[in-house]
Amino acid sequence: MPKLLIVDDSALMRRHLRQIFEETGQFEVRTARNGRDALDQLPTYAPDVITLDINMPEMDGLTCLNEIMTTSPRPVVMVSSLTRDSAAVTLEAMQLGAVDYVEKPGGTVSLNIADVRDEMVEKVRHAVRAKPRRAHGLVDRVRRGRSEIVNRAPRPATRVDGCVLIGVSTGGPRTLEEILPDLPADLPWPVVIAQHMPAAFTGPFAQRLDRICALKVVEVTGPAPLSPGHVYIGRGDADVVIERKLGRLIVNTVASDPALRWHPSVDRLVRSARDHMAADALIGVELTGMGDDGAAAMAALKAAGGRTIAEAESSAVVFGMPAELIRLGGATLTLPARSIPGQLVGWLS
Repeated sequence: MPKLLIVDDSALMRRHLRQIFEETGQFEVRTARNGRDALDQLPTYAPDVITLDINMPEMDGLTCLNEIMTTSPRPVVMVSSLTRDSAAVTLEAMQLGAVDYVEKPGGTVSLNIADVRDEMVEKVRHAVRAKPRRAHGLVDRVRRGRSEIVNRAPRPATRVDGCVLIGVSTGGPRTLEEILPDLPADLPWPVVIAQHMPAAFTGPFAQRLDRICALKVVEVTGPAPLSPGHVYIGRGDADVVIERKLGRLIVNTVASDPALRWHPSVDRLVRSARDHMAADALIGVELTGMGDDGAAAMAALKAAGGRTIAEAESSAVVFGMPAELIRLGGATLTLPARSIPGQLVGWLS
């Protein structure tokens, strides 16, 4: 039975969370009152997974997470309220190596934690099998990539010949921060990304990526023309689609389809692109994430003559979505994250 350490400065929250996980019968559970207490317990308890609050006295969640990922990496799920300020901090936690995050409804201390019970249990259960990565070196590598390519001028173009479609979920923020900075400013096809995220996160996430990429990164908040040299991040809690208006391809955000489980939906993005573009003008990339969103749609894309990449198990934080694409025979190539930018550039050269 996996060992779970719950870290939260609120005694009430610790009690609620402990009850939720103990009732499942799937975890051995201990609690810690702050980051310092959590670090003190690591050597003796050796948890398989940790849920970590962000705002705590004595030692906050980011400081604790950095210490964990530097000295003894293990899966960590952040528990955060979904405000714009907390979104920026939670994204920093993803960069440091946290596997996932769960909304803390109602603020710092919530009596409504049961509202996200099923999501929390599912994410922690999947996190146990995730492969956390040390934080050391990533920021320097991203900054170095930025300095090498940021001055390259975007390729002038008025017509879009094709599009790269990326689907990603759990572990996605950090994986995208490894891939996108290595794409050049003159990439001839735009990139559209469906990253499973709440609406409070996608704006700050796009801004964060824009600071470290040569490509222009924007959140899709309404209809916008598809343009080379751009990366489009679908707005959270909605779906991102490709449409054609007045003879021109656009990317747009639309109300999430209740028939689909994850949003922004990778499946809906790929299907919408197929409605308006030839299969050989599309490249699908299925990255880390639990579940199977987008796998069937990308497999159909490959069968119709498109090209697809599945992230390899060796680099995927959670080998769910890419594994399903491979199982369906829908992966043209299976590559670790670090090799994906070079392959995209090679295909589009």
